[in-house]
Amino acid sequence: MRPSSSAAVLAAAVLGLAAVTGCSAASKHAEHPGPTPYAAQRATDPPAKNAAGAVPDGCPTAASLPLPEDFPANLPVPDGAVVTSVEHRTGGRLVVATVVRGGFDTTLAFLHTQLPKAGYIPEEGEVEEDDAESDFLSTTVRGRWTLRKMPGCKGGVYLTYLTAAVS
Repeated sequence: MRPSSSAAVLAAAVLGLAAVTGCSAASKHAEHPGPTPYAAQRATDPPAKNAAGAVPDGCPTAASLPLPEDFPANLPVPDGAVVTSVEHRTGGRLVVATVVRGGFDTTLAFLHTQLPKAGYIPEEGEVEEDDAESDFLSTTVRGRWTLRKMPGCKGGVYLTYLTAAVS
């Protein structure tokens, strides 16, 4: 039996996100604690979990998880971002997944302007119609962000950060 096209698309999207949020073997990783001046909150390192709920419009509605203590202190997060999951990986890597309802173009413009203002230099990125990604580097953090439009959620985008301290 052949899988439905929506199931195949979903599987491809999950595999694509998993591949994008991986980290180069050449990167060095460690933890980086500190407070944040941005919209999302912090808490002590919660275990990996998922807080996203959904309503008929397809957009997440659950309360945001707090940002973990080791999320980079000055890494910009868009106002209103809902943290949907936090994952601590080996080598001090941290993956924080969010949902932003400000739209793809607005969120992309935020990343392109606010990260450099905060001292994060973009490296090897690309922008396509429904997704974008870029590596970034500061004096203390190496990372990658990915941005994907959310099907069925008007103006909703998935924004994921993968970070690790530069050692």
